[in-house]
Amino acid sequence: MNQAEVAAFVSGLENVQQTENFGYTFFFIGEDQMVPFTTIAHTDNEYETVSNLSRSGVFRINIGVSRQTFNTLCGESPAEPIDYTVLNTILPHPDYAQQNFICILNPAGANIEKTKELIKEAHALALARYQRKNKAK
Repeated sequence: MNQAEVAAFVSGLENVQQTENFGYTFFFIGEDQMVPFTTIAHTDNEYETVSNLSRSGVFRINIGVSRQTFNTLCGESPAEPIDYTVLNTILPHPDYAQQNFICILNPAGANIEKTKELIKEAHALALARYQRKNKAK
């Protein structure tokens, strides 16, 4: 699954808006654009180099999932340091794990479908938040 395929998949979900900044593609629900539910990082920048995205063709997908999904995938705090340069492995996000974000660099094989399912979960959570917020207005 390449970066363009990921972007096309996410953009095809309901009510998704997209913007780019700092070497990231951000995906939001609706016009609010406060918290992205998924991002694609495709280059290192001054704020982050932990995944070494300057390697040719390497990109990272960041996905905001439920606490339960996060705990199932990542467990508690790791006993050893995490190698954020490893490809095709679901990891806690290097900066936003506390907000239940996971990440994966260049998903392949069985992780392609797993990544799509996680993106759909993140989208559903964000859509529900958006609908609750707009219903309250």
